[in-house]
Amino acid sequence: MSDTIFGKIISGEIPADFLYEDEIAIALKDINPRAKTHLLIIPKKPIASIIELEEGDEKIVGHLVRVAKQLAEERKLPGYKLQINVGKEGGQEIFHLHLHLLSDYSNDIR
Repeated sequence: MSDTIFGKIISGEIPADFLYEDEIAIALKDINPRAKTHLLIIPKKPIASIIELEEGDEKIVGHLVRVAKQLAEERKLPGYKLQINVGKEGGQEIFHLHLHLLSDYSNDIR
């Protein structure tokens, strides 16, 4: 498992309130939100960045997008942005791949 904060959350070292969890990914609220709704969808597989994707990982990335869609639908968001920062120069701060779901709308169910 990754030694990043996300790896520690996934392994249970750091407690977190998951909005979603399955065998591939988790989702939770961003602790420093940049929009009314700011969720993170994180794969359990420790992939440092899009740059580090291996053969077969596209299924994981596709799954993250499907989870984001489900979370947006549950919150009845009329519009949202999905964002993946790639590399330090691309704004990535935590080197465990994650997808941001951001919306200025909020109908948060939790």
